[in-house]
This record gives sequence, structure tokens and C-alpha cells, in this order.
Amino acid sequence: MTTTPLDDTARLRATADFVREHDTASLLPLLLPGLDGPDRRALADSCRFSHAALLVLPPDRATLHAQLDSAGLHFGAEPQPSVVVRGRLARRHGRAEAELDVTILRPTVPGPRGGRTVEVFALIVPPGSDLEALAAHERAHQHEAHLAFELTHPEPLALRGLCALLTRHGATPDGGGYNPHEDSTVLYFTAPAGSRTGYRRVELFAHGDHRAVLADHLGQDPAGQPAEALLTQLTGAWTTQALAVAARLGLPDALDTRTSTAPDVLARDLGADPQSLATLLRYLTMLGAVAQHPDGYRLTATGALLRADAPGSMRPLALMYGGPFYRSFGELEHTVRTGQAAFDHLFGENHFDHFAKDPELAELFDLSMAASARMFDPLPDHPVVASAGSGTVVDIAGGNGELLGRLLTAHPRLHGLLLERPHAVEAARRQLDAAGLGARCGYLAGDFADVPADADVYLLSRVLHDWEDERCREILHHIARAMPAHADLLIVERLLPADGSTSLATAWDLHMRCNTGGRERTAEHYARLLADAGLHLLDHSPLPLGAAVLHARRAAVPAPTEPALRTPAHAGR
Repeated sequence: MTTTPLDDTARLRATADFVREHDTASLLPLLLPGLDGPDRRALADSCRFSHAALLVLPPDRATLHAQLDSAGLHFGAEPQPSVVVRGRLARRHGRAEAELDVTILRPTVPGPRGGRTVEVFALIVPPGSDLEALAAHERAHQHEAHLAFELTHPEPLALRGLCALLTRHGATPDGGGYNPHEDSTVLYFTAPAGSRTGYRRVELFAHGDHRAVLADHLGQDPAGQPAEALLTQLTGAWTTQALAVAARLGLPDALDTRTSTAPDVLARDLGADPQSLATLLRYLTMLGAVAQHPDGYRLTATGALLRADAPGSMRPLALMYGGPFYRSFGELEHTVRTGQAAFDHLFGENHFDHFAKDPELAELFDLSMAASARMFDPLPDHPVVASAGSGTVVDIAGGNGELLGRLLTAHPRLHGLLLERPHAVEAARRQLDAAGLGARCGYLAGDFADVPADADVYLLSRVLHDWEDERCREILHHIARAMPAHADLLIVERLLPADGSTSLATAWDLHMRCNTGGRERTAEHYARLLADAGLHLLDHSPLPLGAAVLHARRAAVPAPTEPALRTPAHAGR
């Protein structure tokens, strides 16, 4: 069936609208579900969304220009020959490349974001041409439609690092090539399952000749690509330790984002072996934590999150994941074989008791919890909080008061009460007093059996995933007993996807089983636990860092009798 030229015009308009609407920050989570934290920032620091591409097949050049004009796309530069797409079309349809005159046009998309283009591959298909079957197939399948990200610093090491990062998050290599007419290298990937952009292919675009990287990307044998992907995954422990060691050395604190520092100077200042530090710096460059310049190294926005003085510093997380949790994950086999927490097996006690015996480790744990606090950003605007007026919010096992402080800051009439372990209560008191919130906040040292009654909103953030189901039921029973009929319960957790799609919660599920004996759960699973405690799950909505907030209230029937067991109130992870 022949497609009219208007079809190409409509697709050009839709592509231009897509480019106008999106930027790097909005596209990455849609493109790579589950991408967050350091990997997301590494991508955002290392590349930018530059264009969306499509193949059009007009009957002649005049029609092509009319289609572009109709879509509001104007260009001044002469079209360039397309080497990569011409080759892909030739292989796909068994044609000689010389038969396919494919050109590239890059009209700029007008709009407030600016700087982005629609990349138009054009193959003229005259009426009655033997290319009409090819054109019908390509219009139906849209093989060449893709999203492109351009490297901001097109060095080979950075390009290899981005390839590894995309592969780690489910993208699979899908060809590429070098275009000598433009002196540029492109690497294609198939987007992972669950990608929500509507585009199935992704392009990494780098100015310059990077054919050595391209050869590794393409592989001598396509069967070698799964082995490369697996090898990248097997080196994940190296990434954890490289970032943790950098944090322990104070490397991020010794670097700046604007001026470069020579490696020998860094080695002297940090007391490190120069050659080994140079090797670590090259690896950190590949990870996107630092950037190499002619006169030395600079810190990227990702690496800056490892500085001790950075707002929302992730240094404590690096030290925890590269320290005690790294050691316990080495005993993961014990958890998988027995169902018991590897942390308990390794250290001889659960991690709450272990941390409580070491004040420095306990403080590091509390700081690591605060490092993930950006997941709380939307919560002050949650309808339950916004409508609480001058009521009282109880934060159960509220850690250092980070979440409660955000809510009190956003709502000056609100009052708060924090329930925690004694040492954590004192840390929260200091933080909330320093923020000028002490006059509106009370503190209660105790456990879950001490949840106070008669509040308006109850918070339970990253607690339930520490425990098996029976303990969760006990905790929820205590809360249900304390809640008045009008009160709301907000629960912050990571939700396992019901359809098995890629999610940070899947990784945390393994982490919790290994280190606390707990687990992540689906929304349906939480609904059952709530129902067992006489509570009803009303809804849930997404939060940053792969989290979600669940909203529950007391059910119409009375809650079951409170259990006799008392569960210590510990902050979750």
C-alpha cells in the first residue's frame, strides 16, 4: 500500500514536537526505567539530548523541502551523505549501497529550549521505482527512528563508559558507524524493555574518529556482545570500591568543578601512590565522577555528590555500600541458601545492634539515610500534608528528622512529633533546632509500641522493608491502634513492579534480604499487610530515586487486637 507524502509531513511535525517538549532530564528516566542516582547523573553530566531522528522517503527533492517547510523545519546547510543509515538499509534489504542515495539534514527546532534538531534521513523514492517496497517496509517499521545523545566531552574513555552504563541498564548494542563526511562516530542501542519514549533505538553521537571504540561496540562476532555485557556486570564490585575509596581518600574534596588539579599534586595532597592514583582517576573518568582536562582533573556534578560538604552528600552512602554492606554482600550465598541475613551471619548480630555499639558507624548509617532524602522532595505537596493545617504529624522511626523538617518548613502552622531511639532523637533535636523548627516539634524516645495517639498524619518512611511480614503486621497494628478515625498514614517505600519490569526496588530487595532479613514488596503486598492491621490502602504515587508514597487510613471495621510483642523502632534504609 502506497503512503502519501502527507504521512511523512505528519511524522516530521510529531518529531519536532517531541524534540521541543523534552530535554535530557525528562528523557533519561523514560528511556531507561530504573535509572537513578549516580548513573543518572553520570549520563546527564556526560551527554545531552541533541535530536530525534526519522527516515523520510519523498518522491523528489521539491516534495522533501515542502514537507520540511510544512512542519516548521528550516535548514540552511547543504545535506550531507549518510554512510551509516545507507549501510543499514542496504544490509536490511539486500541492496547495493551505491543504489541508495541517503542524505542527512538537520533542521533546528525553534522554541525556548533551543540548540536541538530533528535529524532527517532522506531517501528519494520516485513513483514506480523498485524502491517502493523498501519504502513501504521502512514506513511500517520505523527502523531508523531514534533518540540521540551527544557526548559533551567526546573522549574515547568517556564513550566507553557511557556504552557500559547503557548496557548495564538494559540497552543492547545495535550497530553504528563512522561518517568521514562529518568526522563523527555513532553507536546505536536498542532501548530496554519498559522504555516509555515511543522510540526503540538510542544513538550515542561523538565528534571525531572513534573507530577503536566502535569496533568493540560492534564486536567481531555478534555472539560476543552478551559476553561483553556480562563482563561489564561482573565488574560492578570494582565500581563500588572505586567510588568508596575515592570518598575515603577525600579525593572529591580535593578537586574542584571549575579548575583542574594535576595528578601528581593530588597524590601528594592525599598521600597516595601516584601511579595507582592515576589509574583510579582514569576509572573514575569512565564512571563520570571526574573529567580529564589537558592540565589535570576536575570534579563533575556526579563526583561532587561525594564531597563531605555537598548538600545532600552521598559520601555516607558510598562509605556504607563500600564498607559493612559490601562485606556482607560477599556472603550473599548464605542468604540465598538459608534465607537468613548475611549481615547477621558475618557479624554475629543484626545490623541495628551492630551499629548501636559503634557511635561512628551509627552516625554514618543515619547520614547515609539522609543522603537519599531527595526522594522526599514532593512530599510537602502531598494532599494529605497540604490539608493538615495546624495539625500534628508523627514521624515514626524518623531518623535524623530530615523528612519531618521538610514538612514543617513547608507548612508553618504544622506541628511535629518524632519517635526514635534515644541517640537518634538527640541527633534529630539538634538538626531541627538548628533549622529553627524546635518550637513546633516534640520528641519521644521509644519503640513502635509507643506510637502516640490523636495525631492527624502518621509517617512511616523506609521502615517496613527492614522486616519480614509478621513484624510488619505488628508495626502496623501499633499504628492502627494509635490512629484516630480521621488520621492518615503515609508510607514511603520502594515498590516492586507487578509486571517484572526494571526497577531499583529489585536491587534493593536483594540488598534488604542480605542485610536486614527484610524485603521490598509490591503495592498489592502492602495492601494485604495494611488490611491485616485494619488499615485500607487508598492509593500510591511515585517519588524520586525509585520510591513511592502509599496513602492509607483506618478501615471501616475495627482494627484487630494489638499484639503483645514489642518491636524496636529502627529507621529503615
